[in-house]
Amino acid sequence: MTTPCRKPARLLQLFSSLALATLATAAHAEFPEKPIRFIVPYAAGGTTDLVARVVGEKVAEKLGKPVIIENKPGAGGNIGMDTVAKAAADGYTIGMGAISTNALNPHVYKAMSFDPRKDFTPISLLGTSTIVLQVAPAVPARNVSELVDYLKKQPGFNYGTAGVGTSMHLAGVLFAQMTGTSISHVAYKGSAPAINDMLGGHLPMMFENLPASLPHIQAGKLRALAVAGKSRSPSLPDVPTMAEAGLAGYAVEPWFGVYGPAGMPASVVQKINRAYVEALAMPQVKEKLTQAGFAPRGSSDKELGALSQSEYERLGKVARSANMTMD
Repeated sequence: MTTPCRKPARLLQLFSSLALATLATAAHAEFPEKPIRFIVPYAAGGTTDLVARVVGEKVAEKLGKPVIIENKPGAGGNIGMDTVAKAAADGYTIGMGAISTNALNPHVYKAMSFDPRKDFTPISLLGTSTIVLQVAPAVPARNVSELVDYLKKQPGFNYGTAGVGTSMHLAGVLFAQMTGTSISHVAYKGSAPAINDMLGGHLPMMFENLPASLPHIQAGKLRALAVAGKSRSPSLPDVPTMAEAGLAGYAVEPWFGVYGPAGMPASVVQKINRAYVEALAMPQVKEKLTQAGFAPRGSSDKELGALSQSEYERLGKVARSANMTMD
């Protein structure tokens, strides 16, 4: 015999479930209701900072809420991205991941506080940058060939980068391998302090993302000898690629993307994705970043996820081959 109150109870439970689902959907539809925190895992004043601020301003206009840039440098970007990985998966904390933090670092650092394959939600590509090999005016070399000859007479010669495990570090390791030179890596907590040391005469050589160095190169304060990508940079059309300078097969091309914590709602991901893709396509944004040596390009969240996975596997082989390790 059926208890009379069961049917109303089931209906009440169904209506309650529908109501909760509707409220959850409405909450996501209203996103964002407060400012969004965008973690840049490198020091202020570098390439990542420039891109984050230029694009973030337009993203804020499209979402109707401020995008607050927060620099959290250290450990090759791992400290900042660990903050992103451990944040609430509500879309209010996102960050700028890169070829280093989301593909290379796990193979370089012996201890990682996050797994880039499991702990992030890919949102959109931001684009690619150009790495430049640059020297201080005191270094007598005027091209890569002269630099290699000079370095072979100066074992242990210092070169700087924005940190261990960065794409610039990878560029330096490959350069040393392919030229047979013995150079010592000096890791900084970001681009700006390293460039400042170069300008101050304390660092003779650096592998650096072009946007941060371009003004100093154009002003004649630093000398660009080659770029690390497969093609020349439109910002430095007279500077050869490493391959053109005699290192056949040499190519390092860093990429950057927007990531959130794992488990973000799809509707929130799509809102943020759309805002970044549209911002990156704006003529004024493209012009400003391109002039600075950065190639802006948005993507779907799935494309960034696929790139992250394939690069993780590819760079694992490179890091093991180059014996890139860091405690």
